[in-house]
Amino acid sequence: MREIIEVSRLGKEPSRIVIGDVVNSLENYLPEGKRVIVIADEHVYHTYRSIIGRYDYCLIGLGETNKTLATAQRLYGELLNLGADRSTFILGFGGGIVTDVTGFVASTYMRGLSFGFVASTLLAQVDASVGGKNGVNFEGYKNMVGTFNQPDFVLCDLSLLDTLPEREFKSGLAEIIKSGLIADLFKLFEAHTLKEFRENRPLLLEAVHRAVRVKADIVERDEREQGDRRKLNLGHTFAHAIEKSTREYLHGEAVAIGLVMIAALSVQQGTLTQEEADRVRAVVEKMGLPVQSGVELPQLLQALKLDKKKAAKSVNFVLMDGLGSCQIQPFTFGEIDRIQL
Repeated sequence: MREIIEVSRLGKEPSRIVIGDVVNSLENYLPEGKRVIVIADEHVYHTYRSIIGRYDYCLIGLGETNKTLATAQRLYGELLNLGADRSTFILGFGGGIVTDVTGFVASTYMRGLSFGFVASTLLAQVDASVGGKNGVNFEGYKNMVGTFNQPDFVLCDLSLLDTLPEREFKSGLAEIIKSGLIADLFKLFEAHTLKEFRENRPLLLEAVHRAVRVKADIVERDEREQGDRRKLNLGHTFAHAIEKSTREYLHGEAVAIGLVMIAALSVQQGTLTQEEADRVRAVVEKMGLPVQSGVELPQLLQALKLDKKKAAKSVNFVLMDGLGSCQIQPFTFGEIDRIQL
């Protein structure tokens, strides 16, 4: 069973997001007659060596500390040594860090090569690999250097999640919860347990498909984040500040905490009821995700004022105005300093 979601690209064929049993038919999605070079991390390579080993490949280290310009620079050198040219196709095979780095390297090497992704984690399938944001961190700041460039395809095979550690699976669910708070998907989490999402493949397929559709529809309207796409940052302003302040959390865990915090702020701003905020917190807890960072609020507020999305002396917050809708509201630095949660 396969489901295909297409996202339009200016001057190109649409980017295709393919959800289903697809990894064993990878060759059907690769461009005919082009050389393929795979970028993966060491863990993914050892797990899927039978597939990746069919091609030339470059490996990166594990973890957020490898999502850097230094890693990109090393990959440029390896691509040169492998003789990669403008006709080479780059395939990122892995989680969100691999897809972010691969998209950035492919978009900048020789002024741009075609590329696609095999997303091996839930987070990558529903968020990191969809929408054309590619980048690396710089000086501790998330995705400070990057490009907008959509892949030719993203393959989301749920069978790849069978070997995913529980913590990473829950981290990916946080991004689906976020999608549910932007569009009409939140009740799916109120109706089911973490165990059901992990063990019921049709249920997980529905959640992934609906979350990808939410993001794809928004990206198609606003590829370069001038308007509606900013709503996809729901929970991320606090999340990025958490990630800047501590290395304790996976990205999805930081997003989960960010969702609880922005729900509380939305109540204070009068756009969300306390009962709705309590429901957000209850779902986050039910999915086994953290609801508090342990970082002092003044430290978080100072970190988020350095968010790359800031404009002059203000930062755009995405507030919830109900469960399934949100709005963008700028906060001045002075207003940020006065936040009490």
